[in-house]
Amino acid sequence: MTKLYLVRHAEAEGNLYRRIHGQYDSLVTDNGYRQIAALAQRFAGIHVDAVYSSDLFRTRTTARAIYEHKGLPLTTRKSLREVAMGAWEDRTWGEVARTDVQQLSWFNATDRRWQVEGGESFETLRTRISAAVRQIAHNHPNETVAVVSHGTAIRNALAVFQGLSIEESAKLPHSDNTAVSLLEFDGDDVRVVFHDDASHLPEEISTFAKQRWWKQDTGGMADANMWFRPLDMEREGDFYRQCRGEAWLNIHGSWDNYDGDAFARDALEQWRYDHNSVICVMLGDEVAGVLQLDLRRDADKGVGYIPFVYMMPTFRKRGLGVQLIGQAVSVYRPLGRDYLRLRCAPDNLVAQRFYQRYGFHKVCKATGTRVPLDIMEKYIGYGD
Repeated sequence: MTKLYLVRHAEAEGNLYRRIHGQYDSLVTDNGYRQIAALAQRFAGIHVDAVYSSDLFRTRTTARAIYEHKGLPLTTRKSLREVAMGAWEDRTWGEVARTDVQQLSWFNATDRRWQVEGGESFETLRTRISAAVRQIAHNHPNETVAVVSHGTAIRNALAVFQGLSIEESAKLPHSDNTAVSLLEFDGDDVRVVFHDDASHLPEEISTFAKQRWWKQDTGGMADANMWFRPLDMEREGDFYRQCRGEAWLNIHGSWDNYDGDAFARDALEQWRYDHNSVICVMLGDEVAGVLQLDLRRDADKGVGYIPFVYMMPTFRKRGLGVQLIGQAVSVYRPLGRDYLRLRCAPDNLVAQRFYQRYGFHKVCKATGTRVPLDIMEKYIGYGD
């Protein structure tokens, strides 16, 4: 009999930024690394003969919790990847909820009618992932194997091994990041000993403890998922000025040294260079903020520069701001940028804590500015 531990990857950017990452190669978050440490403790006393993972960064990194500590090699298999999301890859759940309502409803309900251009069907996924897991088990008779894969892939594999149809698989629970399932293979027979166990995660590092969508009977995305559109600086320039002014007054407490015309000119120039560089942040039909990017500044240094990050007062302190960071990553990473860079007032303690929480650190003080500012950076490359 072969024992096979099926493990979901640690928290990754898609989980945090509320973006659709099927086979998009996203990074593990800082919290994800804490989950990996907890997973390593769980497996410390478990004998394992071989470790497999999908070939994506988030699964390979999670697998380290097992193979590195046991002195084993890691074998990667493309067949263990998450479901391919096709045209949805790296779009926000908030955007898809507006543009592909029916398809999103079918996806959430694990309905066989779900099909996105360039993506897989649930039937194709079930065949691929169950065959890959079964083959690994057959390659290791009477051994214990750990396999690190992805949430939707694991859920569908478990459905197949329990004899559930596509429609019936919708009743299965979702798994938290680094959740563990145990399968026993005896020839062609498979027994699910337990599934989706995340008892090794304290509540403070559980991804599910901070989200609600997985609690919904339909699997609907109940969390606040934002979407982004270009902000037309010729038609909406006054709104941009409003946001800039409110942000300045909120941070500095007076209009001293404020130059709204200069801010607006910079934004207009960047918008004319690329309309996607000045972005209106939306939550449903409501305007929630502004994100401004400067696609040219420090590009030769591999930097994606962010001149302005703004949430309107009614949307602050709701855990939404990190999705703006996710949008910046989505724009800059395909351009080959390895760092995000921005400036933050040292006495703006709320913003300082926010940026530090999500991986930014101070690299130096800005020079030649109207007020004291720290330059902060976040690494978004694939190096370790």
